Amino acid sequence: MLGRAWRAWLKGQQVAYHAPQSKDCNLADHESLTACIQSQFAAVINCAAMTDVDGCESSIERALQVNGTGVGELARHCGELQIPLVHYSTDYVFDGCGSAPYRTDAPRRPLNAYGRSKAYGEELIEAAGGPHLLLRTSWLYAAWGKNFVRTIARLAAERPTLRVVNDQRGRPTACNTLVAASWQLLAQECRGTFHVTDDGECTWFDLAAEVVRLAGAACEVQPCTTAEYPRPAKRPAYSVLDLSPTVAAIGDLPHWRQSLAQTITCLEPLAV
Repeated sequence: MLGRAWRAWLKGQQVAYHAPQSKDCNLADHESLTACIQSQFAAVINCAAMTDVDGCESSIERALQVNGTGVGELARHCGELQIPLVHYSTDYVFDGCGSAPYRTDAPRRPLNAYGRSKAYGEELIEAAGGPHLLLRTSWLYAAWGKNFVRTIARLAAERPTLRVVNDQRGRPTACNTLVAASWQLLAQECRGTFHVTDDGECTWFDLAAEVVRLAGAACEVQPCTTAEYPRPAKRPAYSVLDLSPTVAAIGDLPHWRQSLAQTITCLEPLAV
């Protein structure tokens, strides 16, 4: 999903790039990583990860291999070549017990296997010591790929009612917002950890209700609690990320309602 957004952006900027397939460059295969990275690259942008949050609970070792040790190996090799690494992490490295937006230097206290694997990847990037741009984001979606927005749009067209949790709060992020901000931060040679999401905050219920409204579906969205919708992986109740360092570096980010409206206009159908 994110890789597709990056390819479209780079084509629009008329920037040459190399986007290997997973069979040729895989975070679980360290030799493939070193074979794919060439010294003349201006940057390496890692859009790959194991992102099935619930699936990570039953595949902990795989999650740590892909999101952790593989990322560490990528960072080590980029560091040896002094190539900036752009890597994406998640709001799920935090425990969700806060009540104010999480700063970039807030302690990592993940609640689930996915969050632990991503936090491990962050630690290995920092330990590698090479030039890097570690970007945490949250609730990522696009007009394509498997994501919450497309799923809600499809279900709203099929069902008279939907129940969506209303006690988890965060910041939705359109892939296009994330890529554009990443490009600006990279172009300004920013280094270290930044948070990149759309502006504003909401619950999953708020987001679903707005998707349904924009899609013009005759579906009622009803709020429910996390306890009423149990999942294998525990989710943080509050994972709003602090955007102030990013805004200081590149300016304001679009509001999530604006980005969502733009995405809905070009939403690709999702197969059942």
